[in-house]
Amino acid sequence: MARVLHIEDDSANRLLVRKILTAAGHEVLDAGSGLEGIRLAESQKPDLVLVDINIPDLDGYEVTLRLRGMRSMQGKPIVAITAEGDRDTSLAMGADGLIHKPIDALRFADLIGQYLAGHSERTERDSDSDSAEILRSRSQKIVERLEQTVAELSHANQKLEASARLRQMFLQNLSHEFATPMTPVVGYLRLLLDQEAGPLTPLQRKCLESIHTSTQKLRALIDTLLDVSHLETGRLHLYERDYDFAEVVRRAVKETSARFKQAGLDAVCEEVPVALPARGDPDKLRRAMVHILDNAAKFSPRGSQVAVGIRSVTSGDNAEPRYQVVVADSGPGISAEAKEQILEPFFQADGSRTRLHGGVGLGLAYARHVAEALGGAIEVQSPPDLIVAGRKLTGTAILLTVRPQPVPREPQP
Repeated sequence: MARVLHIEDDSANRLLVRKILTAAGHEVLDAGSGLEGIRLAESQKPDLVLVDINIPDLDGYEVTLRLRGMRSMQGKPIVAITAEGDRDTSLAMGADGLIHKPIDALRFADLIGQYLAGHSERTERDSDSDSAEILRSRSQKIVERLEQTVAELSHANQKLEASARLRQMFLQNLSHEFATPMTPVVGYLRLLLDQEAGPLTPLQRKCLESIHTSTQKLRALIDTLLDVSHLETGRLHLYERDYDFAEVVRRAVKETSARFKQAGLDAVCEEVPVALPARGDPDKLRRAMVHILDNAAKFSPRGSQVAVGIRSVTSGDNAEPRYQVVVADSGPGISAEAKEQILEPFFQADGSRTRLHGGVGLGLAYARHVAEALGGAIEVQSPPDLIVAGRKLTGTAILLTVRPQPVPREPQP
């Protein structure tokens, strides 16, 4: 039994060849394009390759030329199949023969057997001077196509870079425009709630407190937009002062306690008997932790638990210790694909208009940037493979790690 790779974009033709050759005892691999066929030839090392001349991306001549350059295909028969292909060009590219369409179903398996046994239509003349000009001509066409592709990719890359710059400018301008009118709104709300403008009835206070809660959420979103725009443009300023990492975690948990209570969740935080001294920007670190905790609250079902762990970790014998906070939830978890993207700005695991959870996908991106700016990183585990605060939860765990000491910065030009 031989392993035959058939490169053909027509599914009906692939099915016919598969039935004929399988009945003859061969194993058949299918590829619908030239690039896919080349990848399969590299990984599966077939005993014979059937190549249709008119296939997408690279045509059959180009695929044959590429296959003949592979070490694993040295001495292996390559047969072109076509309705209109040129025999001389096929042989010059390295094919051992050419079969015209439509194939003769009664003789096809025997013909393939002959090629597997060593039959080849190529002669010394096909390999020498008469085919040199054809080979150079086809090679030049390949180079031209590659040059065109590189030019198209370069142009597309320039457009992407311009789009990224416009996005950064838009974020910066939008967040500043939002922040300006928010300042008097927050100030006057505080004035009214403190009854500086006169006493409030219970109903008036309830209404104002509801407005105040929504305003705080909007202000937090605007602050995050500002931070992300600063991070992307490299203008986020990090302060350096002494702080206790464990205390920053406790403050973040306390700040989000109302959110957990409203969601009907039980947040359990590990107790750390000793201080974890560090130097950096505790305010931005706290905000990063709040984003992670908010994310856990958002995706955890009512009545479940969220566990918060605080620890000192090292990687290697002489590695500097790192401080780490772990937030594990009981939510549905995330897919492997989403795990690769969840730390990117604006990514939503469920981006549909009917999604159950709010947010714009900035919190975890902000947390990642802050962790990296403080010499650490963020890791996503789903499901978690560790015990947090004495609990083994089955949703998702976010691990934020920082260095105790500030990262040396490059001198500014």
